[in-house]
Amino acid sequence: MSRRFPLYCLLVALLALWGWSPDARAATVCTATTPTVLAFGNASNTQTTDTTTTFTVTCATAALALLSNTKVTLCVGLGPGSASTSMAPRQMRSTAGDILNYQAYKDPARSQIWGALGNASNNVLVLNFDYAVPLLVGGSQAQTVTIYGRIPANQALATGSYSSTFANADTVLTYAADTPLLGAPANFPSACNIGGSTTNNNAFPFTANAQVPGQCYAYSTTDLDFGSVAGFITSNVDQTSTIGLTCTLRTAWQLGLDNGTNALLTQRRMRQGASTQYVNYELYRDGARSNRWGNSLDTDTLQGTGTGTAQTATVYGRVLSGQTANPGSYSDTITVTITY
Repeated sequence: MSRRFPLYCLLVALLALWGWSPDARAATVCTATTPTVLAFGNASNTQTTDTTTTFTVTCATAALALLSNTKVTLCVGLGPGSASTSMAPRQMRSTAGDILNYQAYKDPARSQIWGALGNASNNVLVLNFDYAVPLLVGGSQAQTVTIYGRIPANQALATGSYSSTFANADTVLTYAADTPLLGAPANFPSACNIGGSTTNNNAFPFTANAQVPGQCYAYSTTDLDFGSVAGFITSNVDQTSTIGLTCTLRTAWQLGLDNGTNALLTQRRMRQGASTQYVNYELYRDGARSNRWGNSLDTDTLQGTGTGTAQTATVYGRVLSGQTANPGSYSDTITVTITY
């Protein structure tokens, strides 16, 4: 009696193997690593601050095809962040509720704002993956992605620590893949969000942060000109000058004035050229000229708090009465010290 049953079973198995549809697709999964913090460090009112951070996007396809390949169209979407209401500009906030404007870009020239699918500009980052999918082991490909950050200059900043968090719908991968079986050529999907695409929220969560230290800048002064007086000074001669500065909001500052280049101990004096002729004078912090302006912190300096805009301090000068001076021009040089 012949035995044909094993051969029949083998034929069934072969028919099952070669009966797969060439239109089937292997499973493709794309993931991202978590970026390091988009850290700007110290930000300044007066200059642009740039930084970058990177992360890796990887697409992998299971070993279901015979010596096939995969092509993926993937969109990396970046939302406004937790502290922002829009993309332009993005914002960070401090614990005090102050705002710092910044932006995230796709390109090192920082000309293309990075957006998300469905926003007004639809300016997502598009990546294309093309890799082989060998039998048994499957295939994958990784690409490094860079976020280019910028804080623009000329903001009325306040001191403090600022941050914004990117998570959930702010960090999204959307992708479509083509992996034909039996070695047929793959094609790049026409879009990342076509039918059958995959969307991963919270794909690469991270935080943007910056520090705004206390800072003063944009200094200016005007000369204290007492004008012309008689040789015998019978009454006080009063005039004023100004010191200008701009400090970040809530920056505590102090303005100190030294005793000048011709002082005798603590008495300020103007000198006539290179002679030994002097005229005594004094500088004050108040219009009543009762608070002498000196250089000792927390004692006789002028104290204030930054507003983020230009501020002006008035120097109240007085040439003391009861002096006799030879005719001529008298002058002195005062050094201003700003401490913050």
